[in-house]
Amino acid sequence: MPRKFVDLSIYLENDVVSDPPAFAPKIQYFDHKNSFEQMAPFFPGLKQEDLPDGDVWAVEMVQLSTHNGTHLDAPYHFHSTMDKALGEKKPAITIDEVPLEWCFQPGVKLDFRHFEDGYVVTAADVEAELARIGHTLKPLEIVVVNTRAGSRYGHNDFVAAGCGMGYEATMYLLERGVRLTGTDAWSWDAPFVYTAQKYAATQDAGLIWEGHKAGRDIGYCHIEKMHNLESLPADGFFISCFPHKIRGASAGWTRAVAIFDDALQATAA
Repeated sequence: MPRKFVDLSIYLENDVVSDPPAFAPKIQYFDHKNSFEQMAPFFPGLKQEDLPDGDVWAVEMVQLSTHNGTHLDAPYHFHSTMDKALGEKKPAITIDEVPLEWCFQPGVKLDFRHFEDGYVVTAADVEAELARIGHTLKPLEIVVVNTRAGSRYGHNDFVAAGCGMGYEATMYLLERGVRLTGTDAWSWDAPFVYTAQKYAATQDAGLIWEGHKAGRDIGYCHIEKMHNLESLPADGFFISCFPHKIRGASAGWTRAVAIFDDALQATAA
């Protein structure tokens, strides 16, 4: 089969609902006609009409959080320490310290689109879905979760859409050697609006961010705001998701891509 790439990333763009308003990206565009004031100081005496066609350059100024767009969360985002369950609690690694080996591995897709918004996926749900697709997890495989949120990207309800992965579901993956996961939802956990209701009723802070907090016990990364997961089969592809190298940061933007290639699959067999 010829090598095939499937883009699993959303755009960074203005005026599309991808985050709560206070956290939205802001992009200012300078095109070939309105950017002359940026170039002029480098060349005293230059006039815009002296340039070919009067064109200068195109440049964008971007105001971002490391968690805008499709991004990879480092264990440092979840908690200050990691790997407690492995016998040696240590400082959580930042995005520039994430092993590159984690970021290019065979992929597995779990289809949880049938769960209602706010549902917290259990270990039994993960086990049942793996049985349905006939897949046995291998260490370092990248497991991505297809939720209803993928179909709501850009709509006002996107941030509150989709199910989330609970502590036990996340640990089920981590205990089998998975170190990188992903979701098409805004968060790996259930949307905050639903968790807030449960917390109000129980005052149990352990319900807050429980999937993320699994990183306290076994350090791992996950990709959030993936796209196009519904186009993937259950397995038979690689995922590439190398993060931008931001020193000491909790996350880095990634162009997540699925790669279908027989030669790659042969190496993973």
